[in-house]
Amino acid sequence: MSDILATIHPRPARRWFGIAIQGALGALVISVGLVVSMDHALIKFLILAAGGFLAWGALGLYKATTHHIILTREELRDSAGHLIARVDDIAGIDRGAFAFKPSQGFLVRLNTPLPRHWAPGLWWRVGRYVGVGGVTPAGEGKFMAEMLAALVAERDGA
Repeated sequence: MSDILATIHPRPARRWFGIAIQGALGALVISVGLVVSMDHALIKFLILAAGGFLAWGALGLYKATTHHIILTREELRDSAGHLIARVDDIAGIDRGAFAFKPSQGFLVRLNTPLPRHWAPGLWWRVGRYVGVGGVTPAGEGKFMAEMLAALVAERDGA
């Protein structure tokens, strides 16, 4: 295994704030679905399902943010062992203010699409795009993006 060049660890305050807000919103929506009488059972079911989905999302955020993101010379992965992207497959990195990227993070464009995956609060991947960030600190995200850009430039001989 290669040496670790950079890591991004979720910040506890951001992590717990995100979990609390999403869990509270889920509980609020479920309570509205239970308390308010409705003529249509389908609408009540949809409200309860939305609240359940929000609560499930809070649990997913809790589980995903127990891990961190690791950059080596060969790959970007999380501490759970999921491969996020191989450095050889990266076409570019976008850190701009108007990029469709997670909060405090960056966007990676790949040459070949990979299967969808989502670790709430840490990273997501859809086709050729990978978003890294969320409940992570801006400084660590910026450092990792710049290290990744340097690896890509080194690979391309720039």
